[in-house]
Amino acid sequence: MRDVADRSPLDAATRAALFASIPQEPGVAKPDPVLVVDGVSRTFGGLKAVDVAHLEIQRGCITGLIGPNGAGKTTLFNLLTGFDRADTGTWSMNGVDLGRMNPHRVARRGMVRTFQLTKALSKMTVLDNVRLGATGQRGERIAGALLPWTWKAQEREITERAHELLARFSLDAKADDLAGSLSGGQRKLLEMARALMTDPEVVMLDEPMAGVNPALTQSLLGHIKSLRDDGMTVVFVEHDMDVIREVSDWVVVMAQGSVIAEAPPEALSGNSVVVDAYLGSHHDQALEFDDEGNPVGATAVLAEALEEAVVATLETGGDLSEPDAAVLADMPDAPDSGTEEKRP
Repeated sequence: MRDVADRSPLDAATRAALFASIPQEPGVAKPDPVLVVDGVSRTFGGLKAVDVAHLEIQRGCITGLIGPNGAGKTTLFNLLTGFDRADTGTWSMNGVDLGRMNPHRVARRGMVRTFQLTKALSKMTVLDNVRLGATGQRGERIAGALLPWTWKAQEREITERAHELLARFSLDAKADDLAGSLSGGQRKLLEMARALMTDPEVVMLDEPMAGVNPALTQSLLGHIKSLRDDGMTVVFVEHDMDVIREVSDWVVVMAQGSVIAEAPPEALSGNSVVVDAYLGSHHDQALEFDDEGNPVGATAVLAEALEEAVVATLETGGDLSEPDAAVLADMPDAPDSGTEEKRP
């Protein structure tokens, strides 16, 4: 296990060797975890949005967090970074308990996050948005603000650092523009630049590719890899499996609030648990109809359950693109192939 103060990057061969030595199973212990989660749960009404028994994040690597809509990925991010309160459980970073810390205290400990919907301050310049990310600014206090000679040198250093980050993310030409004028992809880059002003150890990215012009996708991927190359640990939520395979060293799969699988990205396509989570346990079931096109046997049972789920979702004001997990849980399991009624 490395010293926690050691931020030197791991090369590809070292990362591969680390993960080759551990079992591909949920909650598996990592050789050198920077983040450890135990028994964390969060319930909204009667729905348990997060129910993670155990999870470890390997230091110095990129961990992808995937799962169908409503799996609890963003809620877990919110809990770990202090933007929401868990009902139960503990989590720690480098052995320090983060369970009851507010977001700014979590950030000071070295863990920062970006958001699926960007949080840029649109009426401020791009440069000022980045400068706000710096911590310990002496001029922020009322008394200190009246004594400019105490913070002028620090402000110059912060501004220089902000310009360096804007150049790194190809936003230097936009430094004096209002943040509200940026495109969706540029705002994602701005959030990453602002997050790095804290010199973090762990960076949590919530769907960094969402709403990004394809022309910027490769640029964003390169920036995510560069965080790892600088010795940081990256955890990111993503739905695009091509992205997951390209940048992830290890992948954690969530469904209905729980971790259901962990594996290298190349092993996911053959994992039946992951396939069922995305496509449903009925994805390989033969559909049976009579001569008039009406569902029969097991197909009729499944069709009726689907119709009831749609009605229940609409009655509760839900969105059909994200049906209630509690409704889906009541749907029947796929019957054995030997009991299916065949088409006449």
